[in-house]
Amino acid sequence: MKFYVGIGVALLMILQLSLWKSDGSLVDFFRLQRDIKVQIQDNQTLLERNAALAGDVIDLKEGVEAIEERARNEMGMIKEGEVFYQVVKSD
Repeated sequence: MKFYVGIGVALLMILQLSLWKSDGSLVDFFRLQRDIKVQIQDNQTLLERNAALAGDVIDLKEGVEAIEERARNEMGMIKEGEVFYQVVKSD
């Protein structure tokens, strides 16, 4: 009887060890779950960024206003006939 109990305890210990320490263990499972949540958040951020960039591409392909706005903001250009005022703050 003690022999069978000893074998049962040994098998239980082996199963517990494989549950916590082997490949596919609970530790790996919880780590993968955490990694999946992080990846989903990263993907959502990238999807939003891609949507904004796609909107910019459409604006640049179809509209002159978007090109003019970029030229003004990024290159400091002005249209012919416009007057540019630069306000300089003194210290």
